[in-house]
Amino acid sequence: MAKSEPSKTFKMIKTLLAVVIIVAASIGGTLWYYEKSGFGQANAEPPENASVATKAVPLAMPIFTPLEPFTVTVRNEQSQRILYVAITLRMADESSRRTIIEYMPEVRDRVLRKLAEQRPDHVQTAEGREALVQALRNTLQEPYLPQNTGPAITSVLFTAFVVQ
Repeated sequence: MAKSEPSKTFKMIKTLLAVVIIVAASIGGTLWYYEKSGFGQANAEPPENASVATKAVPLAMPIFTPLEPFTVTVRNEQSQRILYVAITLRMADESSRRTIIEYMPEVRDRVLRKLAEQRPDHVQTAEGREALVQALRNTLQEPYLPQNTGPAITSVLFTAFVVQ
């Protein structure tokens, strides 16, 4: 019986050693795979020889052009109401902003005409306001004569919107 106990202990040590080797190999393989695939490298420092294209580019400051508020009478079959709207345009570039400022009388005329076409029940819905935004953007991006191209407007923002 004395001989069987060391062999049981020896088998248990061999089994435990085999388990430790398998676990260590598994962890090592996983770490090697993660290192090769770049997993978990999002917060790591870029290598010194990384190209300029991979570095973060600071975003340009937005160019906003506020317009004086508009007050327009809008009608439907049953009634007429007053629409008060303050609009700010987000421009794609400085030359577009200058175009809007230089042609402000024509810009205001285009906006007033587009606002006067609206129905009060339609502009009070989210879909109506979104359609108005698209219509204003398309109208204001048309060329202002004698220029061949219109300004680049990225957004039409309502800063006040009241229907009475």
